[in-house]
Amino acid sequence: MAALQTAATLGFTRIGLQSARAAEPDAAESAPAIVIGSGYGGAVAALRLGQAGIRTLVLEMGRLWNTTGSDGKIFCSTSAPDQRSMWFRTRTEAPLATFLWLDVVNKDISPYPGALDRVHYDNMSVYVGRGVGGGSLVNGGMAVTPLKSYFTEQFPTVDADEMYGTYYPRARAMLGVNTIDPAWFESTEWYRFTRTSRKAAGNAGLRTTFVPNVYDFGYMQREAAGTATKSALAGEVIYGNNHGKRSLDKTYWAAALGTGNVTLHTLERVKSVSRAGDGSYVLTADRIDVTGTVVETKQYSCTYLFLGAGSVGTTELLVRARDTGTLPDLNPAVGAGWGTNGNTMLGRANHVWDTVGADEATMPVMGIDDWANADNPVFAEIAPLPMGFEHWISLYLAITKNPERASFTYDSASGAVKLGWRPDQSAVSVAMAKKLFDRINLANLTIYRYDLFGSGGKVFADDFTYHPLGGCVLGKATDDYGRVRGYPRLYVTDGSLVPGNIGVNPFVTITALAERTMARVLAEDTAP
Repeated sequence: MAALQTAATLGFTRIGLQSARAAEPDAAESAPAIVIGSGYGGAVAALRLGQAGIRTLVLEMGRLWNTTGSDGKIFCSTSAPDQRSMWFRTRTEAPLATFLWLDVVNKDISPYPGALDRVHYDNMSVYVGRGVGGGSLVNGGMAVTPLKSYFTEQFPTVDADEMYGTYYPRARAMLGVNTIDPAWFESTEWYRFTRTSRKAAGNAGLRTTFVPNVYDFGYMQREAAGTATKSALAGEVIYGNNHGKRSLDKTYWAAALGTGNVTLHTLERVKSVSRAGDGSYVLTADRIDVTGTVVETKQYSCTYLFLGAGSVGTTELLVRARDTGTLPDLNPAVGAGWGTNGNTMLGRANHVWDTVGADEATMPVMGIDDWANADNPVFAEIAPLPMGFEHWISLYLAITKNPERASFTYDSASGAVKLGWRPDQSAVSVAMAKKLFDRINLANLTIYRYDLFGSGGKVFADDFTYHPLGGCVLGKATDDYGRVRGYPRLYVTDGSLVPGNIGVNPFVTITALAERTMARVLAEDTAP
């Protein structure tokens, strides 16, 4: 297509955070393709566009995490958070609120564009990553492919054979998925906590399974041997990993920027999207500094627009565009079908002889798999709780087959997009997790921990999700390839395509779906 020219033809070069201000106005304000967001879906879109020779501009509201702080590290640890930890907060908001009912987990910090954000709505909050790489910077790296039968149930119009034969393998290869050495797992002190949970599950007749990860387990073994700088073995995870983890900045983004056709603008938040008379898309974005002050409001235009801002970011942007009239032809399915992937977190108290160890690796490698239980499908990650001392706590993130869904709506009075999630919808996940873990407690004569999620003695943390999914569901708000209905050359490539639940950690599925979308778009929509 004539509109799609190479970077060499246009003289468009890679620019980073420091040089963005010096870019030529025409280069900074328009490009054939723009990608909003740099998480999994955005990273796939940028790479494949760049490889196709299409000049692409990426707008990311977080920072590029490539400079060290005064301690010589890029990211701070979970146990010693500082301003780098959270997105413009004065205090951290970790999923564990208390220990022994004491407020000793969270720390006061200075406001800064940190790596982790907790977006609050009525009755639900959502953890998201902020920075180039999105959620890949702050997640536990569990790279799980869902059961093919459940994928088919959730995506009945998608060719599952093609997904499992082509796009899942492509995604896993690019993400750097690997598995822990079983022999090392059985012998190392760093996974005693997992083996203790496996024993408790086995006593209840439940199956456990290893799960792959994007953390380099060869590197982890060198950490344990003392020949590599510790990261997963130094309490680093939810605020970023300084070593070992194959986050998107080291995989997809390294490759995308290496094409020479992709330019990245950081600390720029897109506020609105509209369509010009010639069919191009017009974006308004605020550029902020590290204090959060808006220093410039910018406009961009493009022929092709790819939304990869995540389930929350993409959905909010489109709901606002529809209901304020800037994209009035978006259909009613935009904003609908949102779910938490059935997330709920809990802790169990082990017997004094069932130790979890003072040393815990931060990367989960095993889950309790009871998804085949038709009466109560649950997949529960055996999660770490690295506190540096023996605490006898087994921690879990349960993924339940919760059918409840909610919608985003625009509130004209406040100008905010709101989420209509209700407490009784969270209660469905709690009931399913409780049924599974009551069984484990009964078999082991153990109890729940009541001191981890606030002073009120709450057992199940059901007011947040790590896995926001839906809002622009594939085949409803979009066609079967992420093309937004009613608007040509507008695409969704992120977790908002997934209908609320996928049964496992979702990022491999999001990546694979984005690969499928980009293959089709580049073959059909951008042909000369």
